[in-house]
Amino acid sequence: MIEFKNVSKVYPNGTVGLDNVNLTIEQGEFVGIIGLSGAGKSTLLRTINRMHDITDGELIVNNQEVKNLKGAELRHFRRKIGMIFQSFNLVNRTTVIRNVLMAKVPEMSFLRVLFGIFRKEDKLEALECLDKVGILDKAYIRADQLSGGQQQRVALARTLAQNPEIILADEPVAALDPVTAKQVMNDFKKINKDMNISILINIHHVELALEYTDRIIGIRAGKIVYDGPSKDVTPEVLNTIYAGKLPTE
Repeated sequence: MIEFKNVSKVYPNGTVGLDNVNLTIEQGEFVGIIGLSGAGKSTLLRTINRMHDITDGELIVNNQEVKNLKGAELRHFRRKIGMIFQSFNLVNRTTVIRNVLMAKVPEMSFLRVLFGIFRKEDKLEALECLDKVGILDKAYIRADQLSGGQQQRVALARTLAQNPEIILADEPVAALDPVTAKQVMNDFKKINKDMNISILINIHHVELALEYTDRIIGIRAGKIVYDGPSKDVTPEVLNTIYAGKLPTE
């Protein structure tokens, strides 16, 4: 469970990222976060794994107050939260499977990291993760030989190799063509349903958000202006979220 209790985030330059946000997200939900650029979508995501510290309020994730975590405790906490970005953040000159295996590096000894020694169990798990996103056949191909959609699936497989309880996705399909974007969204949906992983996805494509997620959170100027089932989002709701400036797809 993720709980925002009167959470605010003000950046050093005075920009308000979040303004008194109250939210509860249950385990296993698939949540789409929509709003104009600069509305606070990325800030909301990045406070959950403490990439950004909150200014006020309480943020509790799986019964842990996030702002109180330090050192090894914080690192362990982050292991249970996968993060996927618009840029795939892969090591292009190595194989797909070795990119997925990078998820295991924080758990490895210095010597194993230095010499790139992975256990057989880790390799089998990496292959299983690639199978879950439909690119097992690409395991031993260099990452830079893949299409954009395939690279994002590798990033998703790498995240699954962390065995996360939560996945945060910050514009994961923004750089993809419409057909590939739907394929990747299908992967997110399947993982959410089959593995009961909570997924929060910050997404520019409104139609994809409404089609694939179960719940929509609309943010405007750091405030939550809509929170409800995706199926209940009306043109009037979208007008409120986007202030009459609905992004063109």
